[in-house]
Amino acid sequence: MGLKVNGVVFFVLMMLVVVVVSRESKAVSNRSVTYDGRALIIDGMRKVLFSGSIHYPRSTPEMWPSLIAKAKEGGIDVIQTYVFWNAHEPVQGPYNFEGRFDLVKFIKEVQAQGLYVSLRIGPFIEAEWQYGGLPFWLHDIPGITFRCNNEPFKYHMQRFVTKIVGMMKAESLFYPQGGPIIISQIENEYQNIEPAFHELGPPYVKWAASMAVGLNTGVPWVMCKQDDAPDPVINACNGVSCGETWSGPNSPNKPALWTENWTTIFSLQKYGKQPRNRPAKELAFAAALFIAKKKGSFVNYYMYHGGTNFGRTASPYVTTSYYDLAPLDEYGLVWQPTWAHLKELHAAVKQSSQSLLYGTYSNFSLGYLKEAHVFQTKSDCVAFLVNFNLHGKADVQFRNKKYQLPARSVIILSQCNNIIFNTAEVTTQGSTRSSKVLQSFNDASKWSWTSDKIPDFYDGKFTNKLLDQLSTTKDATDYLWYITRYNSTSEGSNRVLHVESDAHVIHAFVNYKFVGKEHGNDQDPSATLDVNFVPNKGENTISLLSVMVGSPDAGPHLERKYTGLHTVKVDGTEKRSNSIDLSNQVWSYRVGRYGEQYKIYSMEGSTRVEWRKDSLQNSRNQPLRWYKTIFDLPDGSDPVALNLASMGKGEVWVNGESIGRYWVSFKAPNGQPSQALYHVPRSFLQPSGNFLVLFEEEGGNPLEITVNTISVTNTQANDDEHLIPAQSSYQTEYNATIGG
Repeated sequence: MGLKVNGVVFFVLMMLVVVVVSRESKAVSNRSVTYDGRALIIDGMRKVLFSGSIHYPRSTPEMWPSLIAKAKEGGIDVIQTYVFWNAHEPVQGPYNFEGRFDLVKFIKEVQAQGLYVSLRIGPFIEAEWQYGGLPFWLHDIPGITFRCNNEPFKYHMQRFVTKIVGMMKAESLFYPQGGPIIISQIENEYQNIEPAFHELGPPYVKWAASMAVGLNTGVPWVMCKQDDAPDPVINACNGVSCGETWSGPNSPNKPALWTENWTTIFSLQKYGKQPRNRPAKELAFAAALFIAKKKGSFVNYYMYHGGTNFGRTASPYVTTSYYDLAPLDEYGLVWQPTWAHLKELHAAVKQSSQSLLYGTYSNFSLGYLKEAHVFQTKSDCVAFLVNFNLHGKADVQFRNKKYQLPARSVIILSQCNNIIFNTAEVTTQGSTRSSKVLQSFNDASKWSWTSDKIPDFYDGKFTNKLLDQLSTTKDATDYLWYITRYNSTSEGSNRVLHVESDAHVIHAFVNYKFVGKEHGNDQDPSATLDVNFVPNKGENTISLLSVMVGSPDAGPHLERKYTGLHTVKVDGTEKRSNSIDLSNQVWSYRVGRYGEQYKIYSMEGSTRVEWRKDSLQNSRNQPLRWYKTIFDLPDGSDPVALNLASMGKGEVWVNGESIGRYWVSFKAPNGQPSQALYHVPRSFLQPSGNFLVLFEEEGGNPLEITVNTISVTNTQANDDEHLIPAQSSYQTEYNATIGG
């Protein structure tokens, strides 16, 4: 009898499993993403979607859950990210999807929190990222020309895109499979450079679109800044104000999508510049206008969280801190009032989504620089009243009711009558960020140092010309030594060493003694050095250290861009008389620093060189120095940063992890460093004995470095602050008022 009952129970249980599996399979089979002229359509329903860019390599897996949760709380529906080819395939063949580069884990975390994903595969991404995201080994593929109708490039591009799509399918991450990915992107802002490729451009656009669609992901593909994106690929907008500048979709059957609504004025987030924020009211105005004027249904904030350019990943002159003034700052802390003001906008728009998605659209003038945009259904109505005037408020009449519109504002009216949001009225208090010193490194006995020697002429490889830097270093280091011999027929006479470079920094040594340095800037990236020196009679050694501060990330023909020294002369002091051109004589070159070769920034590698503890006071402010010490993890959970304001230029590692480049000696116009605080994720740290190593290129004082914790409080109610105080030297608690 017992066996009979167990058999019946087993049969019933199996039937239940079959029913459940059948229902789940049916649910998955019914999942779909399509589009029409109004919106993306998910499971048969049009959607208004707000998206936020969070780049997985610019944060850590330990930070991802909090970042995504804060984005969701801020009214974000979609997390957008690029896919970083050169991070995943740094050398041809082996792939890296570990740690910060675990794309699948990142997407699954988004899915776990109930949000969608917009996956920008590229694989060229720009993104102010090293080499635009392309792996440098592509440079050496015979016959290759990047991003055009070139067979070698198309082969490798298709191979990588297929790899990523295959990974997503294997993990069932596309929406029709039950995953969160609702849209993907192929290429990136190609229209900006397409004319440079002449007849090789248009066929490439068609090929890229066809290749992507042929991968059968089940979700739409998008091309941003590509007005002629071939059907069925959607053309989307990137920019500051797509509601004013974009011509719109290239087909009435495609929705209006905004893939990059920039959350800061990025052009100033570079070394030598002051950070510049984009006020919350301006961001909200731009988003609301796009929805109203372009019938926009998808707005992505680039960036919603910027994060950190760890290691050497930043492009030329870009700071290690990336989009620090986004709704979530570099450390993942909420920036006010930007975060809250956008959240209120999202709620107001969602409240009116039925009218926006299904209503009849009309627009008309309310007078000079004033417009009304109306979405009407039988039972509902929403209106957007717009004042484009930058400086003056406006009184308007709409449907027999008077409204006052602040300068450059949009007000949203539910039922076309009641104000539910005003882009210019920011009610949330602004943020104050505090940096608190918890540890200092002012005890010289706890530091050790070693020099990175200047190579001897015979230490390197020989050539009879000045080599292209990136082709020589394979973009594996920022540093390349050029060394030659110069014969002087006289003694004690002044000469001028003249060096021109398409790299970013030059350090010059004559007979192994430092004689001068020079650097460019983001407006004129190249560097030109003219420095006086007194040669010895006879043979002299000239050693030039050429430094890149990021590899190029934009423009046509990246594979052809020359970097490094191209002219070296020794001139007389009077109008460059008696000029001797050394450019094409015998040169010795050496890739990188000795400390890089030995990996002395790691605990194991540090044992390969002799470290000194004596004369640290004399070693300070000397070029080409390595410094190391040990510190403990600060208590609490607040983000951790190193204050490097006392240093010059170089790179910093903690427990073998590169925190990134620092360059505090390159001051902004206000006399302060563009960045002095450098984020150290807590996941990089252990409770005690954290190994800190710095390479100081110019000369600095490590005794004034501090370990700080970062916190934010809301104390200011000011949305008119455009300029943010640069991070400078903080001996005590530091407060930076943040506007929206």
